[in-house]
Amino acid sequence: MNQPDLAGRLEFIRAAEQLKNVLRSAYTSTGRQESTPEHTWRLCLLAMVFQDRLAELDFEKVLKICVIHDLGEAINGDVPAIHQSTTIDKSVSERRDLLTLLSPLPAALQQEFVALWDEYDNATSAEAQAVKALDKLETIIQHSQGKNPPDFDYAFNLSYGQSHTSTHALFAELRALADEHTRQRLQQQQRHPPAQ
Repeated sequence: MNQPDLAGRLEFIRAAEQLKNVLRSAYTSTGRQESTPEHTWRLCLLAMVFQDRLAELDFEKVLKICVIHDLGEAINGDVPAIHQSTTIDKSVSERRDLLTLLSPLPAALQQEFVALWDEYDNATSAEAQAVKALDKLETIIQHSQGKNPPDFDYAFNLSYGQSHTSTHALFAELRALADEHTRQRLQQQQRHPPAQ
């Protein structure tokens, strides 16, 4: 490897560090706002835990897609699903940011990473569909176990990502369990509504 190639790869790694500063709408069990890399870490762990139930998938590809799927957020942050509108195309802006972030890398790596991101965004493979489902499930699980603000919108999670979590029997089973926890949190919230 030549010096400019190494320098470009390190420049990318330094730029990707900004993702550590991106906060999501989820809260941890201690009430601290979750970062995107924390979500990505647990998404990877979730995939690993169910690898034996998804044996038909290329697991290396699954993990790569997990790691890449939110990388574009390093530049302009995360837009929570509940705040996404039809006027702003999150996919277009996040892909543009990903291309900017990847620019110091060799062309072959750029192409591989963008292809993985596109595959995820468009859910064009079984691996991408699995990561889409697991991504939604990880988010719902975090929302139901986090120490959230009193006015947290648990009801939103009951419809969030349904089309993705219905693509495989395993995901549907997990979704049913996650929804049950969400309903419990919603009932607790309704019994103790936030002060106006």
